[in-house]
Amino acid sequence: MIGNTEKTLRIKVYGIVQGVGFRPTVARHAAKAGIRGSVCNKGPYVEIFAQGSQDQVDSFLNLLEKKPPERAAVLKMDVRSADSSEHSFDSFEIIESAKTKGEIFISPDIAICEECRRELLDPGDRRYLHPFINCTCCGPRLTILEGLPYDRERTSMKMFPMCPTCAGEYHSPLSRRYDAQPVCCNDCGPEVYLAGEEDVRGSEAITRTRRIISEGGIAAVKGIGGFHLCCDASNEEAVARLRRRKTRPVKPFAVMMRDEAAVERECEISDAQREILTGHQKPILLLQRREGGKLCPSIAPGNPTVGVMLPYAPVQILLFDYPDGIIMPDCLVMTSGNVSGAPICRDDAEAISELGNLCDCILSHNRKIRIRADDSVMDFYNGEPYMIRRSRGYAPLPYMLSAWEGSEKETGGTSVLAIGGELKNTFCIGTGSLFYPSSYIGDLADLRSVRALEETTGRYARLLEVTPEVIACDLHPRYNSVTTAITLSEQIGKELGKDPLPVVKVQHHYAHVLSCMAENDYADPVIGVSMDGTGYGTDGSIWGGEILTADYHGFVREASIKPFIQVGGDLSSTDGWRIAVSMLHSISKAEEEGSPLKDALSLSGKLSLCTDLEALVLMKMADRRLNSGKCNMRNLQALHFRGRSFDGFGICRGMV
Repeated sequence: MIGNTEKTLRIKVYGIVQGVGFRPTVARHAAKAGIRGSVCNKGPYVEIFAQGSQDQVDSFLNLLEKKPPERAAVLKMDVRSADSSEHSFDSFEIIESAKTKGEIFISPDIAICEECRRELLDPGDRRYLHPFINCTCCGPRLTILEGLPYDRERTSMKMFPMCPTCAGEYHSPLSRRYDAQPVCCNDCGPEVYLAGEEDVRGSEAITRTRRIISEGGIAAVKGIGGFHLCCDASNEEAVARLRRRKTRPVKPFAVMMRDEAAVERECEISDAQREILTGHQKPILLLQRREGGKLCPSIAPGNPTVGVMLPYAPVQILLFDYPDGIIMPDCLVMTSGNVSGAPICRDDAEAISELGNLCDCILSHNRKIRIRADDSVMDFYNGEPYMIRRSRGYAPLPYMLSAWEGSEKETGGTSVLAIGGELKNTFCIGTGSLFYPSSYIGDLADLRSVRALEETTGRYARLLEVTPEVIACDLHPRYNSVTTAITLSEQIGKELGKDPLPVVKVQHHYAHVLSCMAENDYADPVIGVSMDGTGYGTDGSIWGGEILTADYHGFVREASIKPFIQVGGDLSSTDGWRIAVSMLHSISKAEEEGSPLKDALSLSGKLSLCTDLEALVLMKMADRRLNSGKCNMRNLQALHFRGRSFDGFGICRGMV
């Protein structure tokens, strides 16, 4: 019988509270505080009923606030009194998930934790060398998710029934794997094999792959969010061969290093950078190279920095450490497994078709990847982390805009699908005050990326339980992103039995300024400086260097780069010398002294922009307006900072 001194609370916890061991942690806190009640995953939030004395309830709330699970992110906790006569508990239980409507927060994939890493390499542990070891603190989340609430039957792990031992751990509050949805072991989990040689499985497949890499070969390796192409990063011949096969002559390759000792030998690293590098997201981090390291020159030709990451999936650790006697390098190229511009491959059919001619073996596994997630890329600026590509480990964590708080009630919950840019595409779904950027897709000039975009937008919308009412896209009439927006507007409208959804076209550089405002949760008017690649302007010309006064409702173009003739169409966006020659020609013609053509040719030669014949042809084309258009863009694709192009970062960083 519940006494008068006892209280009952109903607590709703919002944030990243699925797939991070939140319910098991709540149960342990309840046991410690002497609380009776229940915890249930509702989808958008976790619901807790807590019953006990005032002291017990206070202790329990303190534990919830001060000691959440390591990987959880509590954004809001709604605590209210409940009627004790209606809610009576004899113990504390984790009860079956019950889906409900509301804000949704999906956990990104989490890098392997130190406890699982130790077990992976411990010959006395029952998960010794298990390529899919995980617990409540680590493992795949977004990439295996089919629906919410996050339970095993709604993930690609549903294909692998737990053995009795794993099931015991899954149901035991004393276990690190209590309620860990991807839990498995060597007896009941997925299995690795060589795609195309499926009879080569398990340890034999890993050993074969390690031998190929150690002998200078190239392997494709399936990880958490897709395939990588992998080779010895200290072997110049192997790296040069990968460059030739992938048709990637100079763009830097990412390098996965065995441990911090290898990173310290090869790179300069600050304490702040180390914290990011070793954290549970484990992105690719751009670091300054040291003199005398083992990395070969072709890793990043002419570039003083290198993109470095540590192993985040168990199979990657096993590539470095496996008891087969093979001596492996401690630095491996780990570049996205795709054809340039296409999305990362995620299944055997794609890998065999697209990577088969690029590699000497394909190490795959039979756990399905539901959503692709390429590696995130991060730099540091003024001692602070600076996101270049936001994907695995971060997507789809939302941005929350204060200016939109409460807008769901005020606007009826209007939801928007923003298709994203033509190059280096990611899309975003906005609903209420939450904006969910997707993982990285690719360049939409490749139709495979367009198909991946169409599929992934649909999967995100289903997971987030959002039906878009408006689609936003670029202003350019010939972009595949715009065509995709129109196609999706028609498809969604047809599915709803309605007309096509409204398509709102947004000027490219204004979108960059808006994204900067959103990233910083800034709602007041700004002066936005957007020095980006080509973007279709509201006047029908090509823009690229703009100073805008802007807010969330519109913009005024206050200043821009002086117009010039862009010769060669889209080639000018990638061949910077064309822009330079055209500008020199315009300047020489404007200055009336001397011979404009001769002066421009002379300057082009002195700057080694091109041959005299190329310059002459280009200038004649400009004069006659052949394959030329009026442009006022500043081509930053030809300018590099420490060897890296600024164009396509997807965000205008500066606000004045």
